[in-house]
Amino acid sequence: MEKKVATKEKKETVKKERYVETVGRRKTSIVRVRLFPTKEKHGGKYDVVVNDVPFTKYFPLEKQRKMVVSPFVATEQMYRVTVHAKGGGVSSQADAIRLGIARAILSMHGETRGRLKGLGYLKRDPRMVERKKFGSRKARRPQQWRKR
Repeated sequence: MEKKVATKEKKETVKKERYVETVGRRKTSIVRVRLFPTKEKHGGKYDVVVNDVPFTKYFPLEKQRKMVVSPFVATEQMYRVTVHAKGGGVSSQADAIRLGIARAILSMHGETRGRLKGLGYLKRDPRMVERKKFGSRKARRPQQWRKR
């Protein structure tokens, strides 16, 4: 005769990390940045994930990669960042991510405001595409005049 032993399943409680969430915009790009405060060192590598892809693969140009990590370089901070980006182009998304990361760092460390503001990382680029007007071929290009 076998005895059935009642086993209690151990429920592992997953401790959710607290994060700071900010939004960055540029042209038609909208990004949601989540900055996780971490204790461990990353060994000089930035832990930025954009749409579930490492940012080094998401951004093909070195200029765009530098733009994304520039708030970390300016404030000498290292954090784990996840980004959800949509709309616009890749370069526009990189600029929007820079704004979102700078806002997140500012909300965690208020003393970095002067440095970030001086470098222009807290300023949203307001340029947008102008809409096409009625009676024109483009936004400002009028219809061509024809004599006959």
